[in-house]
Amino acid sequence: MTILTARSGELDIAYEVLGDPGGEPLLLVMGLGAQMVGWPDGFCAELTARGFHVVRFDNRDVGLSTHLDGPVPARAWSRVPAAYTLADMAGDALAVMDAVGWPAAHVVGASLGGMIAQQLAVSAPERVLSLTSVMSTPSPRIGRMRLRTVLALVRKARRLARERGPATTPEAMADAMVAMQEVTGSPGYPPRREDHLEVLRVAMARDDSGLTGPGAKRQNAAERIAPDLRPALAAVRVPTLVVHGDSDVVIRPEGGRATAEAVPGARLVVHPGMGHELPRALWPRLADDVRAVADRAARRP
Repeated sequence: MTILTARSGELDIAYEVLGDPGGEPLLLVMGLGAQMVGWPDGFCAELTARGFHVVRFDNRDVGLSTHLDGPVPARAWSRVPAAYTLADMAGDALAVMDAVGWPAAHVVGASLGGMIAQQLAVSAPERVLSLTSVMSTPSPRIGRMRLRTVLALVRKARRLARERGPATTPEAMADAMVAMQEVTGSPGYPPRREDHLEVLRVAMARDDSGLTGPGAKRQNAAERIAPDLRPALAAVRVPTLVVHGDSDVVIRPEGGRATAEAVPGARLVVHPGMGHELPRALWPRLADDVRAVADRAARRP
C-alpha cells in the first residue's frame, strides 16, 4: 500500500489511489472511527473493475491522518464542545481531491462517511459528479440507535471483557467483532471472521486506537452536532443512490429513506438481511449500482 498525503489546513490526510488513472474518479469516505481499509480491498477491486479510479482516505483523527489534541467527550451527553464539524471533515475530502488533481468525483460514503458525502454535495456541489450514501442519514436524529440496542451492545461488551479480557490483537478483535455482530450485523449474511481478521491485521498495525479511541469520540461529537441536511439536500441535482439494509440497527432504515426522500430523483435500494456493514456477498451488486448512478451522471446534459 502506497500512502500519499494531502494537506487540509494544518492537518495531514493520508490517502491511497487504486486502479487505472484513466478511470472515472471515485472517492470513498469511511465512517466513524474506521480507517480507509474499512473499504475492503475486494470491494475496491469490484469498483476498479467497473472502470473507476478509486481513492480512499483516513478521516482526520484516525489511521495515518493527523490525530488532534482537542477535548474528548466522555459520554454521549457530554457538554465538552466538539473539536470540529462534519463540514470540516468534508473539507478534508476536498483536500484529498485537490491533491489527486480531481476537479470533481463520484462520491461514496458509508455511515458517518455518508453524512460527510452528503455535506460535500451540499457545500461543494460543483465537485460532486454523483452521490452514493450507504447506511447513513441526513440527520443524527433520524434513524438513530434505539436504547435497547445500546444496552445490548453494552451488555455484550461487558461480557466479552469479563470472559476474554481486552482485545489487544487482531485475532481477539476479530472474535469480538463477530460477537458484536450478533447485535449489529446482517441476519441474511453470517459474519466471516476471516474478513474481519484480514482488515484488522492491517488496521491495527496502522492505528490501534479503534472505535473507542479519542479520535472516534471526537468524530462522534461532530456527528452529534450536525445539522439536519434535508432542506439543503433538496437543492442537490446530481444523480444520487441511497443504500441501506433493512436490518440495520445502528442507523435504522429511516435514515436511508429520509435521505432518498430529501434528494430529488434519488434511487433507494434496501437490501433484505443487511445490517450495519458491507457484506461480501453484496459487493458486486453495490459496485454495479455505483456504476449505474455514475452512468446516469455521464448522460446528464
